[in-house]
Amino acid sequence: MSFQKESLDLVFVPSGLAIMFGYHLFLLYRCLKIPHTTVIGFENNDKKAWIESIMQGDNKNASMALSVISSSVSAATFFSSVCLTLSSVMGAVLTTNSSILESDFIYGDTRPATLSVKYTCLLVCFLLAFSCFIQSSRCFIHATFLITMPNSNITAKHVETTVIRAGDFWSFGLRSLYFALTLLLWFFGPIPMFVSSVVMVVLLHYLDTNTTPLHQHAKRPAKHPMLG
Repeated sequence: MSFQKESLDLVFVPSGLAIMFGYHLFLLYRCLKIPHTTVIGFENNDKKAWIESIMQGDNKNASMALSVISSSVSAATFFSSVCLTLSSVMGAVLTTNSSILESDFIYGDTRPATLSVKYTCLLVCFLLAFSCFIQSSRCFIHATFLITMPNSNITAKHVETTVIRAGDFWSFGLRSLYFALTLLLWFFGPIPMFVSSVVMVVLLHYLDTNTTPLHQHAKRPAKHPMLG
C-alpha cells in the first residue's frame, strides 16, 4: 500500500495533542499534590498573604487592593476581546483565502473537510479562552464586593477562594491560547504542529517549575504600623 501524505495528520496531530494534554494532566497533579513545585502554587502562596494583609488593614489597604484587582480585570477583559477578535478574523481569512491552505506547499491533508476540522478546533480554543477570561473578570469583580463590604464578617479565606479561582480561570484561558497556537500551526501541516507541541511542552515545563522555597509570610497585626 503506497504512503500518502494525508496519513501524516493521523499520526502527528494526535501525538502532538497527546503530549500537550499529558503535560497539563501532569501539571494538574503537581498543582494538587505538590503545589510548591509549581509557579502556580508559588503565586497562590503570595496571594494568600496579600489577601490576609488586606483584610486585616484599613480603608487605605482596601483602596490599594481595588487598584490591583482593577488592573487584573482590565487585563482579563483585554485578552477576552483579543480572543473574540481572533475568532472573527480566522473565520474571515479562512473563508476568503482557503485556497492558500490547500496548496502543495503544505505537506499534509489539505482536503476541505480537514480544513473545516482545523478551523473548528481553533475556534473552540479561542472561544474557550474567551469564556475563561470572562469568568476570571467575574471572580475578580466579586472579590471587590467582598473587600469593600462595610461592617461585614467576611473572612480572608472567603476572599482568598474567590481571588484564587479568578487566577485559575486566568491560567485556563492562557492554556487554551497555548493550544490554539499549536493548532494554528496545523494549518501549515501536521509536522509543524507536532514540533510546536514538543517545543511548547518543553518551554512550559521550564516556566511552570518552581525551585524557590515558599516564602513564610509573617502574620500582620490588625493595622499596619505605617498606617496607624
